[in-house]
Amino acid sequence: MEDRQTIFGDAAERACTYLNGIERRSVAPTAEALAGLRKLGGEMPVDGEDPSAVLALLDEVGSPGTVVNAGGRYFGFVNGGALPAALGASVLAAAWDQNAALRVMSPVAAALEDISLRWLCSLLRLPGNCGGAFVTGATMANFACLAAARHSLLARAGWDVEADGLFGAPPITVIAGAEAHASMKKALALVGLGRNRLVVVPADAQGRMIASALPRISGPTIICVQAGNVNSGAFDPPLPDKGDAWVHVDGAFGLWAAASPARAHLAAGLGHADSWATDAHKWLNVPYDSGLAFVRDANALRSAMSLTDAAYLTPGDAREPMHYTPESSRRARGIEVWAALRSLGRNGLAELIERTCRHATRFAEGLGAAGFSILNDVVINQVLVSFGPSTPEVIRRVQDDGTCWCGGTVWRGQPAMRISVSSWMTNEDDVDRSIAAIVRAARIA
Repeated sequence: MEDRQTIFGDAAERACTYLNGIERRSVAPTAEALAGLRKLGGEMPVDGEDPSAVLALLDEVGSPGTVVNAGGRYFGFVNGGALPAALGASVLAAAWDQNAALRVMSPVAAALEDISLRWLCSLLRLPGNCGGAFVTGATMANFACLAAARHSLLARAGWDVEADGLFGAPPITVIAGAEAHASMKKALALVGLGRNRLVVVPADAQGRMIASALPRISGPTIICVQAGNVNSGAFDPPLPDKGDAWVHVDGAFGLWAAASPARAHLAAGLGHADSWATDAHKWLNVPYDSGLAFVRDANALRSAMSLTDAAYLTPGDAREPMHYTPESSRRARGIEVWAALRSLGRNGLAELIERTCRHATRFAEGLGAAGFSILNDVVINQVLVSFGPSTPEVIRRVQDDGTCWCGGTVWRGQPAMRISVSSWMTNEDDVDRSIAAIVRAARIA
Protein backbone atom coordinates (compact mmCIF):
# COMPACT_ATOMS: atom_id res chain seq x y z
CA MET A 1 0.00 0.00 0.00
CA GLU A 2 2.80 2.43 0.84
CA ASP A 3 4.49 1.69 -2.49
CA ARG A 4 1.23 2.32 -4.34
CA GLN A 5 0.68 5.62 -2.55
CA THR A 6 4.26 6.70 -3.31
CA ILE A 7 3.82 5.95 -7.03
CA PHE A 8 0.45 7.63 -7.18
CA GLY A 9 1.78 10.73 -5.40
CA ASP A 10 4.75 10.85 -7.76
CA ALA A 11 2.47 10.51 -10.79
CA ALA A 12 0.18 13.27 -9.54
CA GLU A 13 3.14 15.59 -8.95
CA ARG A 14 4.56 14.89 -12.40
CA ALA A 15 1.14 15.42 -14.00
CA CYS A 16 0.74 18.78 -12.26
CA THR A 17 4.21 19.84 -13.35
CA TYR A 18 3.33 18.92 -16.93
CA LEU A 19 0.05 20.84 -16.88
CA ASN A 20 1.59 23.87 -15.16
CA GLY A 21 4.21 24.09 -17.88
CA ILE A 22 2.11 23.55 -21.00
CA GLU A 23 1.93 27.24 -21.89
CA ARG A 24 5.72 27.31 -22.14
CA ARG A 25 5.97 24.19 -24.29
CA SER A 26 6.11 24.04 -28.05
CA VAL A 27 2.66 22.80 -29.05
CA ALA A 28 4.24 20.17 -31.29
CA PRO A 29 7.17 18.16 -29.93
CA THR A 30 10.64 19.15 -31.07
CA ALA A 31 12.78 16.96 -33.30
CA GLU A 32 15.02 16.29 -30.30
CA ALA A 33 12.04 15.14 -28.21
CA LEU A 34 10.86 12.82 -30.98
CA ALA A 35 14.32 11.32 -31.32
CA GLY A 36 14.40 10.77 -27.56
CA LEU A 37 11.41 8.43 -27.72
CA ARG A 38 13.83 5.71 -28.79
CA LYS A 39 14.87 5.51 -25.14
CA LEU A 40 11.49 3.93 -24.36
CA GLY A 41 12.24 0.95 -26.60
CA GLY A 42 15.00 -1.59 -26.88
CA GLU A 43 14.61 -5.15 -25.67
CA MET A 44 11.90 -5.88 -23.15
CA PRO A 45 13.51 -6.24 -19.69
CA VAL A 46 14.01 -9.80 -18.53
CA ASP A 47 13.42 -8.76 -14.94
CA GLY A 48 10.91 -6.09 -13.99
CA GLU A 49 12.09 -2.59 -13.19
CA ASP A 50 11.28 -0.49 -10.15
CA PRO A 51 7.91 1.28 -10.65
CA SER A 52 9.42 4.63 -9.67
CA ALA A 53 12.09 4.26 -12.35
CA VAL A 54 9.47 3.27 -14.94
CA LEU A 55 7.37 6.32 -14.13
CA ALA A 56 10.40 8.63 -14.20
CA LEU A 57 11.44 7.34 -17.64
CA LEU A 58 7.90 7.73 -18.96
CA ASP A 59 7.69 11.33 -17.77
CA GLU A 60 11.19 12.47 -18.63
CA VAL A 61 11.13 10.98 -22.14
CA GLY A 62 7.42 10.73 -22.88
CA SER A 63 6.20 14.14 -21.73
CA PRO A 64 8.41 16.08 -24.18
CA GLY A 65 7.09 13.81 -26.96
CA THR A 66 3.46 14.81 -26.47
CA VAL A 67 1.37 17.14 -28.59
CA VAL A 68 0.07 19.79 -26.21
CA ASN A 69 -3.62 19.61 -27.00
CA ALA A 70 -4.26 20.09 -23.27
CA GLY A 71 -3.26 23.75 -23.72
CA GLY A 72 -4.99 26.70 -25.34
CA ARG A 73 -3.22 26.87 -28.70
CA TYR A 74 -3.91 23.48 -30.24
CA PHE A 75 -6.35 23.93 -33.12
CA GLY A 76 -5.85 20.65 -34.96
CA PHE A 77 -8.56 18.21 -35.98
CA VAL A 78 -11.42 18.84 -33.47
CA ASN A 79 -9.56 17.94 -30.28
CA GLY A 80 -10.82 19.37 -27.04
CA GLY A 81 -8.84 19.67 -23.83
CA ALA A 82 -9.81 18.18 -20.48
CA LEU A 83 -11.84 20.20 -18.00
CA PRO A 84 -10.41 20.15 -14.47
CA ALA A 85 -13.36 18.24 -13.03
CA ALA A 86 -13.30 15.73 -15.90
CA LEU A 87 -9.55 15.25 -15.54
CA GLY A 88 -9.87 14.73 -11.80
CA ALA A 89 -12.73 12.30 -12.33
CA SER A 90 -10.57 10.41 -14.83
CA VAL A 91 -7.85 10.00 -12.21
CA LEU A 92 -10.36 8.77 -9.64
CA ALA A 93 -11.94 6.46 -12.22
CA ALA A 94 -8.52 4.98 -12.96
CA ALA A 95 -8.07 4.26 -9.26
CA TRP A 96 -11.55 2.75 -9.06
CA ASP A 97 -10.76 0.57 -12.12
CA GLN A 98 -14.42 -0.18 -12.81
CA ASN A 99 -15.70 -2.52 -15.51
CA ALA A 100 -18.82 -0.77 -16.78
CA ALA A 101 -20.33 -3.80 -18.48
CA LEU A 102 -23.04 -4.67 -15.95
CA ARG A 103 -24.69 -2.81 -13.11
CA VAL A 104 -23.60 -5.47 -10.62
CA MET A 105 -19.98 -4.96 -11.73
CA SER A 106 -20.13 -1.23 -11.04
CA PRO A 107 -23.27 0.31 -9.57
CA VAL A 108 -21.66 3.76 -9.61
CA ALA A 109 -20.71 3.53 -13.30
CA ALA A 110 -24.23 2.45 -14.26
CA ALA A 111 -25.84 5.16 -12.12
CA LEU A 112 -23.65 7.88 -13.66
CA GLU A 113 -24.49 6.65 -17.16
CA ASP A 114 -28.21 6.83 -16.34
CA ILE A 115 -27.90 10.35 -14.96
CA SER A 116 -25.65 11.62 -17.75
CA LEU A 117 -27.85 10.21 -20.51
CA ARG A 118 -30.87 11.97 -19.04
CA TRP A 119 -28.98 15.27 -18.77
CA LEU A 120 -27.52 14.92 -22.27
CA CYS A 121 -30.84 14.26 -23.93
CA SER A 122 -32.18 17.43 -22.34
CA LEU A 123 -29.11 19.51 -23.27
CA LEU A 124 -29.00 18.29 -26.87
CA ARG A 125 -32.77 18.60 -27.31
CA LEU A 126 -33.27 14.89 -27.96
CA PRO A 127 -36.22 12.71 -26.90
CA GLY A 128 -35.98 11.96 -23.20
CA ASN A 129 -36.52 8.21 -23.57
CA CYS A 130 -33.63 7.63 -26.01
CA GLY A 131 -31.44 4.59 -25.70
CA GLY A 132 -27.85 5.63 -25.17
CA ALA A 133 -24.36 4.19 -25.32
CA PHE A 134 -20.96 5.35 -24.07
CA VAL A 135 -18.38 4.31 -26.68
CA THR A 136 -14.86 5.20 -27.81
CA GLY A 137 -15.69 7.94 -30.29
CA ALA A 138 -17.85 9.05 -33.21
CA THR A 139 -16.88 6.10 -35.41
CA MET A 140 -18.26 3.59 -32.90
CA ALA A 141 -21.18 5.89 -32.08
CA ASN A 142 -22.09 5.95 -35.78
CA PHE A 143 -21.61 2.18 -35.86
CA ALA A 144 -23.97 1.62 -32.92
CA CYS A 145 -26.61 3.91 -34.41
CA LEU A 146 -26.41 2.36 -37.87
CA ALA A 147 -26.61 -1.12 -36.36
CA ALA A 148 -29.80 -0.05 -34.59
CA ALA A 149 -31.13 1.36 -37.88
CA ARG A 150 -30.26 -1.87 -39.69
CA HIS A 151 -32.08 -3.89 -37.01
CA SER A 152 -35.20 -1.72 -37.09
CA LEU A 153 -35.55 -1.49 -40.86
CA LEU A 154 -35.01 -5.20 -41.45
CA ALA A 155 -37.30 -6.18 -38.56
CA ARG A 156 -40.06 -4.18 -40.26
CA ALA A 157 -39.38 -6.28 -43.37
CA GLY A 158 -39.63 -9.50 -41.34
CA TRP A 159 -35.89 -10.21 -41.20
CA ASP A 160 -33.89 -10.97 -38.03
CA VAL A 161 -30.48 -9.61 -38.98
CA GLU A 162 -28.82 -10.43 -35.65
CA ALA A 163 -29.79 -14.11 -36.05
CA ASP A 164 -29.58 -14.56 -39.80
CA GLY A 165 -27.06 -11.95 -40.96
CA LEU A 166 -27.27 -10.00 -44.21
CA PHE A 167 -27.07 -12.94 -46.63
CA GLY A 168 -30.41 -12.88 -48.45
CA ALA A 169 -31.72 -9.93 -46.41
CA PRO A 170 -33.81 -7.22 -48.05
CA PRO A 171 -31.47 -4.49 -49.36
CA ILE A 172 -31.11 -1.24 -47.42
CA THR A 173 -30.53 1.99 -49.33
CA VAL A 174 -28.19 4.45 -47.60
CA ILE A 175 -28.26 8.13 -48.62
CA ALA A 176 -25.78 10.81 -47.53
CA GLY A 177 -24.45 14.16 -48.65
CA ALA A 178 -21.32 14.53 -50.74
CA GLU A 179 -19.48 15.89 -47.68
CA ALA A 180 -20.31 12.97 -45.36
CA HIS A 181 -17.41 12.26 -43.00
CA ALA A 182 -15.10 9.30 -43.53
CA SER A 183 -15.89 7.89 -40.07
CA MET A 184 -19.54 7.52 -41.01
CA LYS A 185 -18.53 5.68 -44.17
CA LYS A 186 -16.27 3.43 -42.12
CA ALA A 187 -19.20 2.66 -39.83
CA LEU A 188 -21.31 1.75 -42.87
CA ALA A 189 -18.61 -0.72 -43.90
CA LEU A 190 -18.49 -2.20 -40.40
CA VAL A 191 -22.25 -2.87 -40.31
CA GLY A 192 -22.08 -4.52 -43.73
CA LEU A 193 -23.92 -1.83 -45.69
CA GLY A 194 -20.87 -0.89 -47.74
CA ARG A 195 -19.19 2.37 -48.71
CA ASN A 196 -19.64 1.93 -52.43
CA ARG A 197 -23.40 1.40 -52.24
CA LEU A 198 -23.89 4.87 -50.76
CA VAL A 199 -26.29 7.10 -52.71
CA VAL A 200 -24.59 10.50 -52.71
CA VAL A 201 -26.59 13.74 -52.66
CA PRO A 202 -24.84 16.90 -53.97
CA ALA A 203 -23.65 19.50 -51.46
CA ASP A 204 -23.63 23.29 -51.69
CA ALA A 205 -20.60 25.58 -51.43
CA GLN A 206 -20.50 25.18 -47.63
CA GLY A 207 -20.76 21.40 -47.73
CA ARG A 208 -24.46 21.22 -46.82
CA MET A 209 -26.54 18.46 -48.37
CA ILE A 210 -28.96 19.91 -50.93
CA ALA A 211 -32.19 18.51 -49.50
CA SER A 212 -34.18 19.16 -52.67
CA ALA A 213 -31.84 16.75 -54.49
CA LEU A 214 -32.78 13.77 -52.28
CA PRO A 215 -33.87 10.81 -54.39
CA ARG A 216 -37.30 9.27 -54.02
CA ILE A 217 -37.45 7.07 -50.92
CA SER A 218 -38.46 3.47 -51.57
CA GLY A 219 -38.00 0.44 -49.36
CA PRO A 220 -35.73 0.21 -46.28
CA THR A 221 -33.69 3.42 -46.28
CA ILE A 222 -31.22 5.22 -44.01
CA ILE A 223 -30.55 8.93 -44.58
CA CYS A 224 -27.34 10.16 -42.97
CA VAL A 225 -27.19 13.89 -42.27
CA GLN A 226 -24.39 15.94 -40.79
CA ALA A 227 -24.40 18.37 -37.88
CA GLY A 228 -21.13 20.26 -38.29
CA ASN A 229 -19.05 19.69 -41.41
CA VAL A 230 -15.51 18.82 -40.31
CA ASN A 231 -14.07 21.53 -42.57
CA SER A 232 -16.64 24.32 -42.77
CA GLY A 233 -18.73 23.61 -39.67
CA ALA A 234 -21.91 23.77 -41.79
CA PHE A 235 -25.08 21.85 -40.90
CA ASP A 236 -27.22 19.89 -43.31
CA PRO A 237 -30.67 21.50 -43.63
CA PRO A 238 -33.92 20.01 -42.31
CA LEU A 239 -35.16 17.27 -44.62
CA PRO A 240 -38.45 17.22 -46.49
CA ASP A 241 -40.85 14.39 -45.70
CA LYS A 242 -38.63 11.35 -45.13
CA GLY A 243 -41.44 8.82 -45.21
CA ASP A 244 -40.44 5.62 -43.43
CA ALA A 245 -36.71 6.24 -43.78
CA TRP A 246 -34.46 6.16 -40.73
CA VAL A 247 -32.64 9.48 -40.31
CA HIS A 248 -29.23 9.32 -38.63
CA VAL A 249 -27.30 12.42 -37.52
CA ASP A 250 -23.52 12.39 -37.55
CA GLY A 251 -22.96 15.18 -35.05
CA ALA A 252 -19.45 14.37 -33.87
CA PHE A 253 -18.92 17.92 -32.65
CA GLY A 254 -21.66 20.07 -34.17
CA LEU A 255 -24.49 18.44 -32.23
CA TRP A 256 -23.25 20.33 -29.15
CA ALA A 257 -24.45 23.57 -30.75
CA ALA A 258 -27.91 22.52 -29.59
CA ALA A 259 -26.76 23.16 -26.00
CA SER A 260 -26.14 26.85 -26.70
CA PRO A 261 -29.21 29.08 -27.04
CA ALA A 262 -27.21 31.32 -29.40
CA ARG A 263 -26.37 28.42 -31.77
CA ALA A 264 -29.29 26.04 -31.29
CA HIS A 265 -30.96 27.27 -34.47
CA LEU A 266 -28.21 25.54 -36.45
CA ALA A 267 -29.45 22.18 -35.16
CA ALA A 268 -33.14 22.98 -35.68
CA GLY A 269 -35.06 19.91 -36.77
CA LEU A 270 -32.37 17.41 -35.81
CA GLY A 271 -34.40 16.33 -32.80
CA HIS A 272 -36.86 14.67 -35.21
CA ALA A 273 -34.21 12.18 -36.38
CA ASP A 274 -34.02 8.55 -35.27
CA SER A 275 -30.40 8.39 -34.06
CA TRP A 276 -27.50 10.70 -33.22
CA ALA A 277 -23.74 10.23 -32.81
CA THR A 278 -21.39 12.66 -31.09
CA ASP A 279 -18.16 12.89 -29.13
CA ALA A 280 -17.64 14.07 -25.56
CA HIS A 281 -13.87 14.41 -26.03
CA LYS A 282 -14.42 17.23 -28.50
CA TRP A 283 -16.54 20.17 -27.37
CA LEU A 284 -17.48 18.80 -23.95
CA ASN A 285 -13.75 18.61 -23.16
CA VAL A 286 -13.53 15.29 -21.36
CA PRO A 287 -10.36 13.14 -21.60
CA TYR A 288 -9.96 10.65 -24.43
CA ASP A 289 -11.70 8.47 -25.36
CA SER A 290 -15.39 9.28 -25.09
CA GLY A 291 -18.14 8.95 -27.71
CA LEU A 292 -21.91 8.93 -27.36
CA ALA A 293 -24.67 7.23 -29.33
CA PHE A 294 -28.36 8.03 -28.93
CA VAL A 295 -31.25 6.11 -30.52
CA ARG A 296 -34.89 7.21 -30.34
CA ASP A 297 -36.07 3.60 -30.16
CA ALA A 298 -34.10 2.25 -27.22
CA ASN A 299 -35.26 -1.29 -28.02
CA ALA A 300 -33.68 -1.07 -31.48
CA LEU A 301 -30.31 -0.21 -29.97
CA ARG A 302 -30.61 -2.92 -27.34
CA SER A 303 -31.63 -5.53 -29.91
CA ALA A 304 -28.65 -4.65 -32.11
CA MET A 305 -26.11 -4.63 -29.27
CA SER A 306 -27.27 -7.08 -26.60
CA LEU A 307 -25.23 -10.13 -25.69
CA THR A 308 -26.99 -13.49 -25.55
CA ASP A 309 -26.12 -17.07 -24.63
CA ALA A 310 -23.94 -16.23 -21.63
CA ALA A 311 -25.70 -17.63 -18.58
CA TYR A 312 -23.27 -16.11 -16.11
CA LEU A 313 -23.98 -12.58 -17.39
CA THR A 314 -27.45 -12.35 -15.93
CA PRO A 315 -28.98 -8.91 -16.48
CA GLY A 316 -30.94 -7.10 -13.82
CA ASP A 317 -34.24 -5.28 -14.23
CA ALA A 318 -32.66 -1.85 -14.80
CA ARG A 319 -30.70 -0.71 -17.87
CA GLU A 320 -27.57 -2.84 -18.29
CA PRO A 321 -24.87 -0.77 -20.01
CA MET A 322 -23.24 -3.54 -22.04
CA HIS A 323 -26.51 -4.33 -23.82
CA TYR A 324 -26.38 -0.92 -25.51
CA THR A 325 -22.74 -0.85 -26.65
CA PRO A 326 -20.52 -2.79 -29.07
CA GLU A 327 -18.20 -3.72 -26.19
CA SER A 328 -18.91 -5.79 -23.11
CA SER A 329 -15.97 -5.08 -20.80
CA ARG A 330 -15.07 -1.40 -21.06
CA ARG A 331 -13.92 1.50 -18.98
CA ALA A 332 -16.46 3.67 -17.17
CA ARG A 333 -16.56 6.68 -19.51
CA GLY A 334 -19.73 8.02 -17.91
CA ILE A 335 -17.76 9.09 -14.82
CA GLU A 336 -15.88 11.83 -16.70
CA VAL A 337 -18.93 12.90 -18.70
CA TRP A 338 -20.95 13.28 -15.50
CA ALA A 339 -18.15 15.33 -13.91
CA ALA A 340 -17.91 17.65 -16.91
CA LEU A 341 -21.66 18.23 -17.02
CA ARG A 342 -21.91 18.72 -13.26
CA SER A 343 -19.01 21.18 -13.16
CA LEU A 344 -20.20 23.25 -16.14
CA GLY A 345 -23.96 23.24 -15.68
CA ARG A 346 -26.22 24.32 -18.52
CA ASN A 347 -24.96 27.88 -18.52
CA GLY A 348 -21.31 26.92 -18.36
CA LEU A 349 -21.60 24.53 -21.29
CA ALA A 350 -23.45 27.13 -23.37
CA GLU A 351 -20.78 29.71 -22.50
CA LEU A 352 -17.97 27.30 -23.46
CA ILE A 353 -19.56 26.67 -26.84
CA GLU A 354 -20.23 30.34 -27.50
CA ARG A 355 -16.77 31.43 -26.33
CA THR A 356 -14.96 29.02 -28.65
CA CYS A 357 -17.19 30.15 -31.52
CA ARG A 358 -16.22 33.78 -30.77
CA HIS A 359 -12.56 32.76 -30.86
CA ALA A 360 -13.10 31.18 -34.28
CA THR A 361 -14.67 34.41 -35.51
CA ARG A 362 -11.68 36.32 -34.12
CA PHE A 363 -9.35 34.05 -36.11
CA ALA A 364 -11.32 34.64 -39.29
CA GLU A 365 -11.44 38.40 -38.81
CA GLY A 366 -7.75 38.66 -37.92
CA LEU A 367 -6.48 36.53 -40.79
CA GLY A 368 -8.93 38.10 -43.21
CA ALA A 369 -7.76 41.58 -42.21
CA ALA A 370 -4.17 40.43 -42.87
CA GLY A 371 -5.16 39.74 -46.47
CA PHE A 372 -5.73 36.00 -46.45
CA SER A 373 -8.81 34.24 -47.83
CA ILE A 374 -11.39 32.80 -45.43
CA LEU A 375 -13.08 30.00 -47.37
CA ASN A 376 -16.09 29.24 -45.20
CA ASP A 377 -18.95 30.97 -43.43
CA VAL A 378 -17.80 30.76 -39.81
CA VAL A 379 -20.97 29.51 -38.14
CA ILE A 380 -19.41 27.66 -35.23
CA ASN A 381 -15.81 26.84 -34.25
CA GLN A 382 -14.30 25.91 -37.63
CA VAL A 383 -12.23 28.23 -39.85
CA LEU A 384 -10.76 27.49 -43.29
CA VAL A 385 -7.95 29.73 -44.52
CA SER A 386 -6.13 29.80 -47.85
CA PHE A 387 -2.67 31.26 -48.39
CA GLY A 388 -2.74 30.45 -52.08
CA PRO A 389 -0.28 27.95 -53.58
CA SER A 390 1.98 28.24 -50.53
CA THR A 391 -0.69 26.98 -48.11
CA PRO A 392 0.98 23.59 -47.39
CA GLU A 393 4.29 25.32 -46.73
CA VAL A 394 2.64 27.86 -44.40
CA ILE A 395 1.06 25.01 -42.43
CA ARG A 396 4.45 23.30 -42.11
CA ARG A 397 6.06 26.52 -40.87
CA VAL A 398 3.30 27.08 -38.32
CA GLN A 399 3.67 23.55 -36.96
CA ASP A 400 7.47 23.85 -36.82
CA ASP A 401 7.25 27.23 -35.06
CA GLY A 402 5.40 25.64 -32.12
CA THR A 403 3.36 28.67 -31.01
CA CYS A 404 0.20 26.90 -32.13
CA TRP A 405 -0.80 23.88 -34.19
CA CYS A 406 -3.16 23.93 -37.17
CA GLY A 407 -3.67 21.16 -39.72
CA GLY A 408 -4.31 21.06 -43.42
CA THR A 409 -7.15 19.91 -45.64
CA VAL A 410 -8.40 20.22 -49.20
CA TRP A 411 -11.57 22.27 -49.68
CA ARG A 412 -13.27 22.61 -53.04
CA GLY A 413 -10.14 21.41 -54.76
CA GLN A 414 -7.67 23.76 -53.08
CA PRO A 415 -5.39 23.27 -50.07
CA ALA A 416 -6.47 25.06 -46.91
CA MET A 417 -5.52 25.44 -43.27
CA ARG A 418 -8.08 24.14 -40.77
CA ILE A 419 -8.46 25.98 -37.47
CA SER A 420 -10.72 24.24 -34.97
CA VAL A 421 -11.25 26.01 -31.65
CA SER A 422 -12.46 23.35 -29.23
CA SER A 423 -10.57 23.73 -25.96
CA TRP A 424 -11.86 25.30 -22.77
CA MET A 425 -8.30 26.58 -22.22
CA THR A 426 -8.19 28.88 -25.26
CA ASN A 427 -8.38 32.61 -24.47
CA GLU A 428 -8.09 35.79 -26.52
CA ASP A 429 -4.36 36.03 -25.93
CA ASP A 430 -3.92 32.51 -27.31
CA VAL A 431 -5.86 33.50 -30.42
CA ASP A 432 -3.91 36.73 -30.92
CA ARG A 433 -0.54 35.01 -30.42
CA SER A 434 -1.59 32.32 -32.87
CA ILE A 435 -2.77 34.80 -35.49
CA ALA A 436 0.57 36.59 -35.24
CA ALA A 437 2.47 33.30 -35.64
CA ILE A 438 0.38 32.31 -38.67
CA VAL A 439 0.86 35.70 -40.32
CA ARG A 440 4.64 35.50 -39.72
CA ALA A 441 4.76 32.07 -41.31
CA ALA A 442 2.75 33.23 -44.30
CA ARG A 443 4.91 36.29 -44.95
CA ILE A 444 8.29 34.58 -44.96
CA ALA A 445 9.78 35.19 -48.39
